[in-house]
Amino acid sequence: MVFDREATLEKVRALTADAASRGARLVVFPEAFVSAYPKGLDFGARVGGRTPEGRRMFRRYFDSAVGVPGPGVDALAATAREHSVYLVIGAIERDGGTLYCTALFFDPEGRLMGKHRKLMPTAMERLVWGMGDGSTLPVFDTALGKLGAVICRENYMPLLRMAMYAKGIQLYCAPTVDDRDTWARSMQHIAFEGRCFVLSAVQYLRRGDCPEDYPAIQGDDPSTVLIRGGSVIVNPQGVVLCGPNYEGECILTADLHLSEIVEGKYDLDVAGHYARPDVFRLTVNDRPAPAAEFKADLSA
Repeated sequence: MVFDREATLEKVRALTADAASRGARLVVFPEAFVSAYPKGLDFGARVGGRTPEGRRMFRRYFDSAVGVPGPGVDALAATAREHSVYLVIGAIERDGGTLYCTALFFDPEGRLMGKHRKLMPTAMERLVWGMGDGSTLPVFDTALGKLGAVICRENYMPLLRMAMYAKGIQLYCAPTVDDRDTWARSMQHIAFEGRCFVLSAVQYLRRGDCPEDYPAIQGDDPSTVLIRGGSVIVNPQGVVLCGPNYEGECILTADLHLSEIVEGKYDLDVAGHYARPDVFRLTVNDRPAPAAEFKADLSA
């Protein structure tokens, strides 16, 4: 539920239980699922000016975000542990006075393995979210395979995709709110290009899931669909295993066999035999980039 963190966390628990009951060992949620992707809001912003109402709406958004670590993360960890699943979920993270669009990773024991902050918020997103840096581009070596996430239109950053391929990603999670027809085709391209499984979870959001005073430009009819879904799972040959679904909330499941990745890389390994490092080479700065560094020894 938009701006209602506790209700959203309870929904995560219920949906995870449902997925686990179907045999899921990896559960992927959409971008900004906890507690909101603020579709249709402008936060009172105009070039050269902001309104008091917009500032108050931002504060409301900030209050519904999660600290990492914090009680919201603890609740997500408990959900992963209760259902013995790897959990990848989009959350709005607050750190200091800034919000970040973040993907959180939990293992079946309920440990927070790490996070990925969206590197490049798109368009109006830049007004309410900060930019991540290269220190949160993890690919985790798990019992299921090498697991990572790229959020929404980050997937259209070729160099970021290359960085993930070079890390050997096998389970490429793509949480998003992009509900256009082109999205599923993009996921097919990435799966084929990277010879990996792509699991893209897309939000489905109606106006009725938002507070009554939510000033969306789409109007106030509770049945209005703000984000129409489109989740999809694709194999390393670019074949859609299930989805996309635009009809409502759903849970997609598929059996994934990592041997298909090896078979696919037989003729296309873009970070291996199909690379030309003598011509093209990517350098990734994976150090944290804080605004201020404090050193006791200034000679260091």
